[in-house]
Amino acid sequence: MAAHATVVGSGPNGLTAAAVLARAGLRVRVLEAADTIGGGLRTEALTLPGFRHDVGSAVHPAALTSPIFRALGLHRVVSWLNPDASYAHPLDRGPAAIAWRDIDRTADDLGPDGRAWLAMTRPLARHINELVTFTGDQLIRMPRHPLTAVRYGLRVLEQGTGLGAASFRTPRAAALLAGAMAHANTWMPSLASAAAGLLLTAQAHAGGWPVPHGGAQTIAEALAADIRAHGGVIETGTRVTSLDDLDWGDPAAGDLLILDTSPRLMLTASALPTAYARAVRHYRYGPGVMKVDVALAGPIPWRDPNVGRAPTVHLGGTREEIIAAEREVNRGRIPARPYVLAVQPSVIDPTRAPAGKAVLWAYTHVPLDSPTDATAAVLAQVERFAPGVRDLILAVHSSTAVTRAHTNPAEIGGDISGGAFTLAQAIRRPVVSRHPWRTPLPGVYLASSSTPPGPGVHGMSGWHAARTALGDAAGLPVTLDDVFGDD
Repeated sequence: MAAHATVVGSGPNGLTAAAVLARAGLRVRVLEAADTIGGGLRTEALTLPGFRHDVGSAVHPAALTSPIFRALGLHRVVSWLNPDASYAHPLDRGPAAIAWRDIDRTADDLGPDGRAWLAMTRPLARHINELVTFTGDQLIRMPRHPLTAVRYGLRVLEQGTGLGAASFRTPRAAALLAGAMAHANTWMPSLASAAAGLLLTAQAHAGGWPVPHGGAQTIAEALAADIRAHGGVIETGTRVTSLDDLDWGDPAAGDLLILDTSPRLMLTASALPTAYARAVRHYRYGPGVMKVDVALAGPIPWRDPNVGRAPTVHLGGTREEIIAAEREVNRGRIPARPYVLAVQPSVIDPTRAPAGKAVLWAYTHVPLDSPTDATAAVLAQVERFAPGVRDLILAVHSSTAVTRAHTNPAEIGGDISGGAFTLAQAIRRPVVSRHPWRTPLPGVYLASSSTPPGPGVHGMSGWHAARTALGDAAGLPVTLDDVFGDD
């Protein structure tokens, strides 16, 4: 009889691990606390009937370049809507900066900074698969493509130390990179923020920043269909609060427990070694997010119409303004003019709102565990670059960092990244190990974004956890070819 695998949590990593293990012949059961699957991959009517809002992630640059998603065939079963403009960054004066999918068009638009932009991003975009292979795994190892890793590392040093900003002569190019770097939700400039921003920018010019037709939920549904097609089952409304109380099988018989959760759930296991428990308790969480979803009577009236061509928009002004705002958050304060990550999926996906109307998805960074509702500050930043947008508002749904933590236990304090995104915690995630997905408990593996490669909808943490578990059972390394063959 095949061994059992119990997966706790149905976020993208949990569903990916479950799909891999089901394809490998294990009898898989997924347990999800909410009434619907997906974790951060959910789409709901948060405001008014007919308006569909992504609860968590909305745009998925990492999904297109993910090796495990390609192996699972998600590019065939999910309908990706890929805009010509990956992201936009409006400024108070002059035209907005646009990261077009066409890198040469982007360089032309940036004028005197075009050559510097190409020098920074083209080598990374051209070797995006090699770059993703490097960034999509534990960093404590010899890179498979050392030239790409070195090239990326040098760019990270330039931008992470702030020295690279001197290569830009205009505010537009500097802001265009800063907006991407701010996704890291960490101190700026820093090596961690530069690493995130450069990877995202390379993806913007390689595969693009796509929106799934119908919303993020379709990614979760595609993974769930793969699990069920290979004999797995998914149980919703099942909250796991203690590993000691969870009946998941016998590790001696090859049974597995995969946790797409915060590492803190490990602390509920009485057999957890003291040293590992101490490491989990010392693992740090970063700032949280406060999210706003808006139903609009029409498209957002951006001052620069080109901004309406990009589903993703970074709001916050100049590079200096964004750095100042992110530093305020990391000092435990909420800035008056915050950095806002906004998404307008209606510009490319007509299923998200009734005809002629639109939805806006936006979040800003706030201190960990913040109960503050920053809706007014978020909407003020939108109004700053799109005068008159307030007149189009039909309904607003807001969720604070505290609310998000209550709704999704994996988001400790509203931290959607699975832990503070710093250089130290890129290596210690949540422990220093060549195989951090393996825990000291027999048969138990951690698959969440609290393990490498960290945040993002890419499923790679789930793949590494499943691969490690299968490798431990087989006594030898497991590769994608071993699981998928010629699929």
